[in-house]
Amino acid sequence: MSGTSNGRFLVHGGNPIRGEIEPQGNKNEAMPLMAAVCLTEQPVTLQNIPQIDDVRLMEKILNDLGLVSKESESCNVRRSLTLQAKETPKSTIHPELGSRLRGSVTLAGPLLARTGEVTLPRPGGDRIGRRRLDTHLQIFSALGAQITDIRDGIQIKAKKLKGADILMDEASVTATENGLCAAVMAEGVTVLHNAASEPHVQALGNLLNAMGAKISGIGTNTLTIEGVKSLKGATHRISADYLEAGSFLALAAVTGGELKIKNTAPQNMRMILQTFNRLGIRTEVKGEDILVPKNQSLEVEKEFGGAVPHIADAPWPGFPADMTSVAVVTATQCNGTVLIHEKLFESRLFFVDGLLEMGARIILCDPHRAVVLGSDKLRGAKLASPDIRAGMALLIASLCADGESEIRNISQIDRGFSRIEERLKSLGAQIERR
Repeated sequence: MSGTSNGRFLVHGGNPIRGEIEPQGNKNEAMPLMAAVCLTEQPVTLQNIPQIDDVRLMEKILNDLGLVSKESESCNVRRSLTLQAKETPKSTIHPELGSRLRGSVTLAGPLLARTGEVTLPRPGGDRIGRRRLDTHLQIFSALGAQITDIRDGIQIKAKKLKGADILMDEASVTATENGLCAAVMAEGVTVLHNAASEPHVQALGNLLNAMGAKISGIGTNTLTIEGVKSLKGATHRISADYLEAGSFLALAAVTGGELKIKNTAPQNMRMILQTFNRLGIRTEVKGEDILVPKNQSLEVEKEFGGAVPHIADAPWPGFPADMTSVAVVTATQCNGTVLIHEKLFESRLFFVDGLLEMGARIILCDPHRAVVLGSDKLRGAKLASPDIRAGMALLIASLCADGESEIRNISQIDRGFSRIEERLKSLGAQIERR
């Protein structure tokens, strides 16, 4: 079981990663689906749910709200979890637990729809910059809710939610998820324009439809929700975590290893594969598996006319913002220069301080842009994990570096990656938890 303390990893780098590995269930899919259980009094079973600290914390929050949970089919990385809100849940999210988990914000829509009110603590989670709730509140207000800013959070109330035609001011993933859950039992029809369409948003729409909702436009940026009176239970299998698969892909390439990543749902990884291809990483897709050949010549592909290439995150189907940290580390090991632009969060790139200590040549232009000049060999260093994705990126850097690295605050990594040291050791990595 992953640890929950601020422990550390001792990593001895320089060993090629070899073997086979399967990604865990998608963390970003698990959170809103667990929240959606609050919409029905019948049980909902989520298969292939990842055994990570954020999921455990979300389960505690749901238990505090009054939901009953039952685990089955447990194994090292994945399990099946049945949740039931037979009695009407409490409307106040536990302040301390909720403030530790950004994913708790996805409870707002389901609780508002089921109970008519919800009290949210201030958002928690990664320290990567401001996580605005304005789009969530825009949707709730348009559906007829009243919003009050209270001392320790936000209170949202609605005697009756009514459908509305809503143009979201940004294509926010969690706001779209909250909008879907709030609208499924609202009176009339709701249309969400400029909605997010990431795979985990699609998964939520599919689960809600399996529960009896009437949602059309899933996978597009315009979602139409026809309100229903009640929802029923359902069973849903969570898809592979394409962010974890992308991290394993990068790790194999920068260590000169050879890796088969099994059951990856490659249709969700097209832009990740395309972007890494621009960094010189060659892959083979065979069915649901992705193969990373060994000893690749990592060469940054210049843009037309010899211009410095530009890698930027974007809403689906663009390059995921959560892969930016891994892309930065990967670029340090590639011959050539690349500009990496992270548009969403103003603190995401600050982890490059650790890479500079390891000998990377990176120019941090501003909080959102970094120029990476590869391909200097990294050296071991003492590091600290500031958030889930940067933590994994630093772990990748340590595994391809010369010498030993120490990564502190690894509870951040445990939040998103199940038994990561055990799984990587099975591939030949030298890593110990202390």
